[in-house]
Amino acid sequence: MRGSATDPTPAPGHRRLRRTAVPLASVALLLPLLGSAPAPDPAAADSATHRLQQAFAGAAAEYHVPQSVLLAVSYLQSRWDRHAGAPSVTGGYGPMHLTDARTAIATAEHFAEGTEDARGDTARAALHPSVEVPAESAVPARLRTLPKAAELTGLPAEELRTDPAANVAGGAALLAAAQKELGEPLSADPAQWYGAVARFSGADDTATAARYADDVYDVLRTGEERTTDDGQLVTLAAQPRLTADTAQLRRAGLRTLPADGTECPRSVSCESVPAPYAEFGDNDYGNHDLGDRPASQSIRYIVIHDTEGAWDGVMKLIQDPTYVSWNYTIRSTDGLIAQHVKAKDVAWHAGNWYVNAKSIGIEHEGFLASPDAWYTEAMYRSSARLVRYLARTYGIPLDRQHILGHDNVPGPTASSVPGMHTDPGPYWDWRHYFRLLGQPLRRTAGPHSGVLTILPDYASNQPVYTGCTTRGEPCAAHGSSEVRLYTDHDVTAPLIKDIGLKTDPTDGVNDLSSRVSTGQSYAVADRWGDWTAIWYLGQKAWFRNPVKDPTAVPARGLVVRPRDGLASVPVYGRAYPEKEAYPAGVPAQSVVPLPYTIPAGQKYVAGDEVPGEYYYAVTFTPDSHRVVAGQDLYYEIQYGHRIAFVRAADVTLEAAAR
Repeated sequence: MRGSATDPTPAPGHRRLRRTAVPLASVALLLPLLGSAPAPDPAAADSATHRLQQAFAGAAAEYHVPQSVLLAVSYLQSRWDRHAGAPSVTGGYGPMHLTDARTAIATAEHFAEGTEDARGDTARAALHPSVEVPAESAVPARLRTLPKAAELTGLPAEELRTDPAANVAGGAALLAAAQKELGEPLSADPAQWYGAVARFSGADDTATAARYADDVYDVLRTGEERTTDDGQLVTLAAQPRLTADTAQLRRAGLRTLPADGTECPRSVSCESVPAPYAEFGDNDYGNHDLGDRPASQSIRYIVIHDTEGAWDGVMKLIQDPTYVSWNYTIRSTDGLIAQHVKAKDVAWHAGNWYVNAKSIGIEHEGFLASPDAWYTEAMYRSSARLVRYLARTYGIPLDRQHILGHDNVPGPTASSVPGMHTDPGPYWDWRHYFRLLGQPLRRTAGPHSGVLTILPDYASNQPVYTGCTTRGEPCAAHGSSEVRLYTDHDVTAPLIKDIGLKTDPTDGVNDLSSRVSTGQSYAVADRWGDWTAIWYLGQKAWFRNPVKDPTAVPARGLVVRPRDGLASVPVYGRAYPEKEAYPAGVPAQSVVPLPYTIPAGQKYVAGDEVPGEYYYAVTFTPDSHRVVAGQDLYYEIQYGHRIAFVRAADVTLEAAAR
């Protein structure tokens, strides 16, 4: 929910939303985590790379929690990373993700630059959310598990936030306390901890808690081995025959979610929190449009957002008819999904009306960079299940041409480009996300292919960003999905400039002018030693891509280039029909290019070929709504950090050289 766009030519009936203050009450996460495996042999345990494994063994022994359970819960929350002591998007710290939301909010700054026009075809007042540190009593229990762990262990809260061993002990203490509250013994059998694991999800309903516990036990059955972000080797041995005592959940005292017709797969917990379709004021309405998708028009995109707000505040906003809307929100602590707008209807979420009309928007509880944010495994997994379900239902390919970040949505007009959104940001782990989607990103062509896919190692790829906690100050070192681009094969060369932003490029965490993202594909323009150049925003853009530690891999793909005889072709932010396609009573929408071109000699990776299409919806009653389809065809292309469109008549489509 970051940045935004304002179309300077609103159609009749479009509304201006009031300025709204957004209390960012806190960041959310789950109670402690847990996990463990057989203790390493004594020689290995003494190694600096096995300190965390030893911490799990020690905490398990002290609090009488199975090591495997501790390790599996911790893996689901943090994948055993400590994130240099920085809190997650919901205020969780350390490998157990113990939550201390008030501390996280109090020590962070929140920047909401740009205007908020998520609909993308009308002028709107700017919405600049404000941050308030909530009172202790206003913070849900799931967001203050670290203070509770401090009480149980006697360890200082600061130590639980910064010391991984203390953090693991806090998680073990919390899990043991939950087991006792359920009247269960502190058993050495992992099968006997299902109810406690479910309670420790922080969920207050049976379905969400069970989904979380099922994920933990899936990890227990499959096992895991990973080197963490601070070089710790952690191993969890597989227990493929493990069967949990799921009957414990009936005694956990959790509520039952109503069966209310949500559009979610059975593999997730999902509740309905409807966005209001309401009329108010002087022929104004909100906060979405009724439609008949996919019968009236196809759904081709899924847009990944982050909320830039905490769960409770966001649930209030989505129920405000004068605010914007999106289809789903996913909670960070436990992966609970709330559906707000049916897929048949059009939510106002992307800042580009063409993309809105063709997409489903999914918000993920969290903050792009306030502070150096990280997202939970529980949320990633729940999101991936939902996206797989939506992709199957609506025939959406699972690739980066169709699964977009909000930061990949183009400005619909030149004036909107500087205000477009930048979430979910450089810390969203696209490589891991596509593994969970069942479509891992990988090399698909030989070494001489004319196309490549950006694919750095997330943990070791740590470009410098500024502005996460203090404007202009460096962010904490952190894994990233993005790679920086230069004007020459030299890190001292100037960064690539985006002329549409009308600013000089920086290393700011929200400055997308000279960055490419994992999974995006580009045409190769040149090579020089350990450097590769791609065509990007009409320029030759360089990035480091050493053979032994590549940040991109060869890929197959189709590319477009200007037709022979054309010096350049225009680039568009939306694929609208030609003027002649509009019927009487539907105002023709202007088809104006963005401030970019494709010069002769350059190539860009192409996605779908699509007809020009416009969804006319400016009245509360849907009887005047129309889907206008034209004869002009467009190709979606990967132009810069964002996608764009070119007229099929202007370009030649061809296979990339191999």
